[in-house]
Amino acid sequence: VAVDPISTAAAGAFAAEMKRVAPGQPLRAIVYSHDHQDHASGAHVLRQAFGGNVPIVAHENAVPKIAAAGSPEQPPPDITFSDRMTLRFGGRTVELRYLGKSHSDNMVVTVVPDAKIGFAVDFVANDRVGYRDLPDYHFADFFGALERLQQLEFETMVFGHGPPGDPAAVRRQGRYYAELRRVVDNALAQGWTEDQAAERIQLPEFQGWSRYDEWFPLNVRAVYRWLSSEQ
Repeated sequence: VAVDPISTAAAGAFAAEMKRVAPGQPLRAIVYSHDHQDHASGAHVLRQAFGGNVPIVAHENAVPKIAAAGSPEQPPPDITFSDRMTLRFGGRTVELRYLGKSHSDNMVVTVVPDAKIGFAVDFVANDRVGYRDLPDYHFADFFGALERLQQLEFETMVFGHGPPGDPAAVRRQGRYYAELRRVVDNALAQGWTEDQAAERIQLPEFQGWSRYDEWFPLNVRAVYRWLSSEQ
């Protein structure tokens, strides 16, 4: 099972690597973690590499967005689900879980129970702040998705960007966003403008994280806009 072909260019290398580590094995399914084209393009390359019309699986909310994009590099899913789906091939179980809106409204987390490995994309990473101004984040639901992610059983979490982590890394991400929300809420209570909040707010506990200097002020701006729109 291949999760996220990434792009037409990357899918060729992905197919070659799968054939190297599992020679002679068929590709049973392709899973889109979500509809964004930087993760869910290139499935046609995997199909060509493995022969046959390999089924594509995605959350049901991804379908209209992929259809609207109309990209020949992003074939639409053949199979969709709303909450949870289990794939069973060759004695192995692969769990697909929808934890709620987070980064997109169709984010799927993959877990391989017997290997104790999970795969989560974009809305969580290993000691890295969120991407720029947190595009396509559904903040009202995002924190619940983070909590549900921490309840899954795994020993290793592979992320869509950056190195793998463990349950503690996922908990640190939860704490980061909780603290970010808290300090931005305090800034609003003090009457700070968005520019003031982006300039003044710091979270020393997380200053050593990847991309902190470039992206943390943008994270602040994103959460500021969300919280101020809720008032």
